[in-house]
Amino acid sequence: MSILSKTCEYALRAVIFLAQRSAEGRRYSTAEIASGTGASEFFAAKILQNLGREGIISSAKGPRGGFFMTEENTRKSLGDVVRVIDGESLFAQCLLGLPHCSDKNPCPMHRDFKPIRQQIIAMMDGVPLARFVEDADLQTTFLKLKI
Repeated sequence: MSILSKTCEYALRAVIFLAQRSAEGRRYSTAEIASGTGASEFFAAKILQNLGREGIISSAKGPRGGFFMTEENTRKSLGDVVRVIDGESLFAQCLLGLPHCSDKNPCPMHRDFKPIRQQIIAMMDGVPLARFVEDADLQTTFLKLKI
């Protein structure tokens, strides 16, 4: 079970896939990214269009087109990707899913979960996509995506 939607999981995989290959200066097709992330091509296309529209990744049309990441894209954070795909729910939603949970009207888990949620926000916003470029160069990540 994941705290992220399946769409968000695949979006993160796609972003990592592109970040790890951004130094190559190559553009990747939807089919290559789908293959490298384990997503269907149709599903990957929808995710990639959304990420491109929101400036998380870049794309170019034409015979030498495809998806890629610029230095500007790699300044975005994991939190930016999550917000584009899943909105603020990870960062604001009640652990028990109660719609009216708040500091003034806390659920039984609110006080315990609030600092954990703040740590999740800090971690997600504190991890720039550029880290995955560095990790690929250092071969420190265990996520090995194929193409």
